[in-house]
Amino acid sequence: MRRFTQSKLWRKGFEIMALSVLGGFLLTAPALAQEAAESGGGIRGALAGVLAWIDGLGLIAPIVFILLYIAITVAFLPASVVTLGAGVVFGVVEGSIYVFIGAMLGATAAFLVGRYVARDWIARKVANNQKFQAIDDAIGREGRKIIFLIRLSPAFPFNLLNYALGLTQVSLKDYVLGTLGIIPGTIMYVYLGSLAGNLAMLGAGEQPSNPGIIWTIRIVGFIATVAVTLYVTKVARKALSEHVPDATEEVASNP
Repeated sequence: MRRFTQSKLWRKGFEIMALSVLGGFLLTAPALAQEAAESGGGIRGALAGVLAWIDGLGLIAPIVFILLYIAITVAFLPASVVTLGAGVVFGVVEGSIYVFIGAMLGATAAFLVGRYVARDWIARKVANNQKFQAIDDAIGREGRKIIFLIRLSPAFPFNLLNYALGLTQVSLKDYVLGTLGIIPGTIMYVYLGSLAGNLAMLGAGEQPSNPGIIWTIRIVGFIATVAVTLYVTKVARKALSEHVPDATEEVASNP
């Protein structure tokens, strides 16, 4: 009994320490990234430098790139430069594959952290977010489809959503399958990056331009945003009407 109690205390202490360290890091990472960006695009230049280093690693370059992508996803750092840079370093096909693997693994890791480690911290972040509350109601019914639509839409922040979805009722399996919705955007952004031709351009904050691709991204994102908004609203309203029918009838009767 004593051994069990000591083991439980050690585990609880470790969880508190891990949450404190992780919470402190996650709270400061966005601020550091923003500060670096405002002071001359330091974060972009640093990531471009890392990509240039990875480019010279030969056979292990894909592995290191994937690990980098996982790290920036978990740490809330902007992934756009790395996604675009994948097109420069690896080309469209390989770059898309490596970004997809890194993003999926990073998103899964963040989801598990949100669910099992940083639940309290994440809960405070989304407590007053009505959009997330509606998504949570809908995900309780059709999580895989909702998450797929969300992943198609650029209106929902990828990194924060990874953690926030850990608070919902969605299963890990449905979360992973729904996250496959990042594939179209991944391919388009990697292709856009391949047009840059060199990493120096990305490090300087210059974005490669292709009107056709840019408009495709915008149109797909707009359609996905409208679709997910309408669908989530419909499913959430249906769930509410079933659980609190009197309240919904009262709301409907009032202008």
